[in-house]
Amino acid sequence: MADRLALAKKALKFKLARTKEAVPENAPILYKNGAFGHQLPDGGQVDDLFKNGRATLSLGYIGLYEVGTYFFGSKWENNQTAHDFTVEIVRRLNEACQSWEAEDGYHYSVYSTPAESLTDRFCELDKARFGAITDITDKDYYTNSFHYDVRKHPNPFEKLLFEEAYPKYASGGFIHYCEYPNLRQNPAALEAVWDFAYDHVGYLGTNTPIDKCFKCGFEGDFKPTARGFCCPECGNHDPQTCDVVKRTCGYLGNPQARPMIHGRHVEITSRVKNMSQTEVNTTHVKKTS
Repeated sequence: MADRLALAKKALKFKLARTKEAVPENAPILYKNGAFGHQLPDGGQVDDLFKNGRATLSLGYIGLYEVGTYFFGSKWENNQTAHDFTVEIVRRLNEACQSWEAEDGYHYSVYSTPAESLTDRFCELDKARFGAITDITDKDYYTNSFHYDVRKHPNPFEKLLFEEAYPKYASGGFIHYCEYPNLRQNPAALEAVWDFAYDHVGYLGTNTPIDKCFKCGFEGDFKPTARGFCCPECGNHDPQTCDVVKRTCGYLGNPQARPMIHGRHVEITSRVKNMSQTEVNTTHVKKTS
C-alpha cells in the first residue's frame, strides 16, 4: 500500500504542477472575477489561490467491496473484523493525505470516487492480468468507493449503517444512495429513510424509477438490455421517444441518449432494490438502530 500511495502522490504533484502553469486569462471567471475568492490581474500567479487549504488535491479510491471479498469472502458485510479492516484502509488513505498536506502546504483529501469509467477500466486491466475471479473481476466492474454490493438486498437502514463509518475519512467527497421501487403510493416509507439518514450520513441519493415511454405511455422502470434499456410494455428504445433516467455515478444521466461504458452499464443493471414493494406498501417501515 505504501508503494501505491507513493505513486498516487507523484501523480497528484504532477497534476498540481500542470495546474500551476495556468494563467488568469485561461479561466477568467475562476481566476479574475472572484470565483476563488480573489481577483488576480493578467499574468498573476494562480498558485496563490491554491495554497493554505484553498483548493484540494483528491486521492480517489474504488473497489473497497472487492478488497473485502478478496480477504474475507463475498459475504463479508456482516463480518465485523472485515468491516473494520476496510474502514482502516480508508483511514490510512486519509492519514497519508494529512501527512502530504503537512509536508507540502497544499490540501489533500480522500475522495470516495464514483469512478465513471474507471469502474470498467480498472476491472478490465485486472481481469486481463489475473483472470476472472469470482465476485471480483468476473462482474466486469468494480464497486463504487465504500458502497454495499449492489447485487445484494439490505434494506435502506442496513445499507446506511454499513456505510456510515467510511465517509468521515473522505473530506474530498462521497455519496450514499438507496434503490427503491415506485414510492408514489406511500411517500411515508421514503420519509422514514430520510429521517433515519439525517442522523447517520451526510449525503444521500434516492433512486426511484421515473422512466417514461412516449409511444405507449408506460411510466416506471425500463427493462435493461445488452446495450441500454427498453420499455417493458412495447419494447421502445428510441431516445427520441422515451426518457430513461438512471443514477450513472453520483449524478443522474440518460443512458439512451448517452450510452455508458460497459462496466457501468453492468453495474446499473445489477442493482437490487433496497426496499421491496411489500415494504413500500407498509406505512411504518421498521428501522434498524
